Amino acid sequence: MRKKKWVSVDWKHAPDIKKRVKILISSLDLSWLKSSDIYTFRSTTSSTRAYARIWGLSRVWQLALKTNPSYIVEVISQRFDKLPIKEQDKVLLHELAHIPKNFSGSLLPHTRSRGKRNFHDRVDELFAQYLKNIKY
Repeated sequence: MRKKKWVSVDWKHAPDIKKRVKILISSLDLSWLKSSDIYTFRSTTSSTRAYARIWGLSRVWQLALKTNPSYIVEVISQRFDKLPIKEQDKVLLHELAHIPKNFSGSLLPHTRSRGKRNFHDRVDELFAQYLKNIKY
């Protein structure tokens, strides 16, 4: 049996994704999202099946580093870049939907909680609203 060879993930800043995130935030009036504290990266050589991920800076790291809550949206180049533009925007919106309204550094899960809408239903609603506001 062969051992799996580990290849380190390569991350690069993604200003094109940052621009699209800003457009999503402004066109949907997601005013609680502070685009200045959302960073974007494109990764390559990742073995994940995901198209993108979001990373939050937890409270303990905020205290240790004496910094504000921040988030990183990472797109997985080998998967994300192959998608049509509309689907890429939906993926980005999905990641942004994980950010709670208090912009605390924590992340909202996919699971349904009592009395609240399903996470994916909320993403679908936001995406439908976005499609009405934007021309492709």
